[in-house]
Amino acid sequence: MTRKHKLLGSSPPDGFSFGGLKSHPAAVLTAVLVLALLFVANTGVAATATHVRAPPDLHQRVGFDQELGAQVPLDATFHDVSGKAIHLRDLLHGKPVLLVPGYFTCKTLCSVVRTGVANGVRGAGFTPGKQFDVVLVSIDPHETPADARHAQHMDAMDHPGAGVAHWHYLTGSQTSIAPLMHSIGFRYMFDARSNQFDHATGVVVLTPEGKVSQYLFGVKFPAETLRLALVNASHGSVGNLMDRLVLLCCQYDASTGRYTLTIHRIMQGLGISFAMVLAGFVVFLRRSETQRKREEA
Repeated sequence: MTRKHKLLGSSPPDGFSFGGLKSHPAAVLTAVLVLALLFVANTGVAATATHVRAPPDLHQRVGFDQELGAQVPLDATFHDVSGKAIHLRDLLHGKPVLLVPGYFTCKTLCSVVRTGVANGVRGAGFTPGKQFDVVLVSIDPHETPADARHAQHMDAMDHPGAGVAHWHYLTGSQTSIAPLMHSIGFRYMFDARSNQFDHATGVVVLTPEGKVSQYLFGVKFPAETLRLALVNASHGSVGNLMDRLVLLCCQYDASTGRYTLTIHRIMQGLGISFAMVLAGFVVFLRRSETQRKREEA
């Protein structure tokens, strides 16, 4: 009895027993390390299996080429937020168009671009649907009118005063998307790593005939630049005399997508303004002389 009690109450000097099995601390540590290494190895294999490296020609596959003067496919068919089929020519209405490529379920830049468009539109002094139209086209053929409708609803809440209710949110098939994006030089690719599209950022200004007039790059579009771009694309059908005078003094820089003042344009504008004033003064003198002769007679 005494020996049995001693065996139960004491611990083996070189290990411990569990469930009748005797184990050495060094052996346990080795087993833990082996299990940890196996876990890390399995994790690395899984990560390698799901990881897709970016293609070496990414910059060639993603970009925004300026195709000034190019004609967009007016017969391309898309669907609006209600699901109604619509052609691009149905959205021109004799007005310039601000075309915004992207997609509506984008988790990164697309909403930022739409914010930049809203800020620019709000300060441009023109009303969407009256002097011009805003058309947003999804590059994802899997998106639906419901996705477009949700994006418009969120934009309307986030950007009051930008006339979002009059913007056109379009989705379509690849047979309609690809020709349109090709015509405006918008290059993009699907990135399997993030399950999203890689694409450039910017907007395209179209003439009332559906031809590319100008590009505005980035995610911010100053109201003054946007206004001048629409005036220029409209061939003078929108805007006022001051806008036209400013255009005479500015030159569109295709490399930056912005208007810049140039001495040549300023001198040209001053010359035209002086000629107009001089012509008016000559007409005034002639009328005054005619009136004087009538009074003397």
